[in-house]
Amino acid sequence: MRRNLAAARLAVLSQLEYRINFLIDAVLQPVISSAIEVTLWAAILSGMGTHQLGGYGREYYLAYALWATFVGRVTINWMYEFLMLDEIDSGRVNAILMRPISFYEFYLSQFVGYKLFTAGVGLFLPFVICLTMGLPLEISRIPWMLVSIFYYLVFVHTLSFTVACCAFFLNRAHSFTGIKNMAIWVLAGELIPLDLYPEPFRTWLIHSPFASGVYIPVGYVTGRIGHELFMQSFLSITAGTVVAGGMGVWLWRRGLRAYTGTGA
Repeated sequence: MRRNLAAARLAVLSQLEYRINFLIDAVLQPVISSAIEVTLWAAILSGMGTHQLGGYGREYYLAYALWATFVGRVTINWMYEFLMLDEIDSGRVNAILMRPISFYEFYLSQFVGYKLFTAGVGLFLPFVICLTMGLPLEISRIPWMLVSIFYYLVFVHTLSFTVACCAFFLNRAHSFTGIKNMAIWVLAGELIPLDLYPEPFRTWLIHSPFASGVYIPVGYVTGRIGHELFMQSFLSITAGTVVAGGMGVWLWRRGLRAYTGTGA
């Protein structure tokens, strides 16, 4: 536990060295993206001449657009995935293999530590804005939403670990990060709420582990989905983590055998 806490503290301190970059990443960029999303949804509903879409009123879409960008920023992983890829690709993974902590655990601690700090700063803004504008917000559900988000982070990191292990075998594995994040952007519901998709895609997407990246926590805290669907999402995350973890362990073991056979 002390090792994990030390790694998490290291991540927070290293990010605070560049405070402007941190504020841009955690606050400024989500604010700009949320403003664009809110404007677009307001224009879409006004252009359609209706106050409801898919059974939900304008206020639900504004609240969803406001929360989705901030939550999506917390649940995405590109920085630590790039670090893991670079460590393997460059051969610097040797240094981590000698430490009394696993490669996966070392970066998981840093990733969760940094995201915990980011969530505390970034998610405060949509909370205040929703209260100020009178948008839908179930305050009693916020603690459960945070639990869901940080459980999902384990899945995201496991997926990133699996992608990073591809660097043992491929020279341009970094390209997978962009493809993966663009796919998650759509599958998680940050682009549009997943319940607007036609069947059977709607059911598939909502019950996939990716839905817990944005749609499930945001829909739950804004009253768009119920408690039963929210609790089912934990099963989806668990299944996704097991599958991604199994692939990651297999690639890691095969990669280490090849790595130790050929050198850095």
